Amino acid sequence: MIGGAGDVRRFKVQVEEGTGIDPKKAAAEISAVLADERGWTRDRKHSFQLVSGGDFDFEVKIATPDTVDDICGQAGLKTRGEVNCAAGTQVMVNLKRWNTGSPEFDGPIGEYRALIVNHEVGHRIGHGHETCPGPGKPAPAMMQQIDGLKGCVANAWPYSKAGRYLGGPSVA
Repeated sequence: MIGGAGDVRRFKVQVEEGTGIDPKKAAAEISAVLADERGWTRDRKHSFQLVSGGDFDFEVKIATPDTVDDICGQAGLKTRGEVNCAAGTQVMVNLKRWNTGSPEFDGPIGEYRALIVNHEVGHRIGHGHETCPGPGKPAPAMMQQIDGLKGCVANAWPYSKAGRYLGGPSVA
C-alpha cells in the first residue's frame, strides 16, 4: 500500500511490447513516484496499490507515440506523437517522453517521469489543469509544462517537502 489514508486507488502498469522498457522496473519507478512524500498521498486523501491483475481503478501504460495517439484519440484528445494523456481508466505515457523528457523541463529524466506520473494520475484523482502562479515559482504538477513554463520553474511534484500544495490558477 502506498500512503495510509483516504481512498485506495488500485493501479496496474503495462508496457507495450517492443519498447525496450522493463515492466517490473517501470512499475517500481511509478510506485516510487506515487510513494514520494511530495506526491498525491501527501494530502492524506489518496492511497495507491499496485496490482498485477484483477480489479483496478487505472492503468499506467508506457507505449509508442502511435499507440498513445490512437488510444488518446479515441477519447478525443490530440497527442500529436508528442504528449501523454489520461483517457478513461488509462494513463497513457508516451515512450518518447519517458525516454527523452521535454525541452521545457531542465531536470533529470527521473524527475520528468515523476511529472508525467503526477500529472496524469492527478487527472485520475480529479485534478484539472493549472497554470503558473507567478514568475520564479514552481510550476504546478497539473500545469502542461511541455507547452511552456510561463515564467515558472520546472517542477515534478504536487507538494513541497514541507507539505505545501504547489498549485496555480485553474485553467478552464
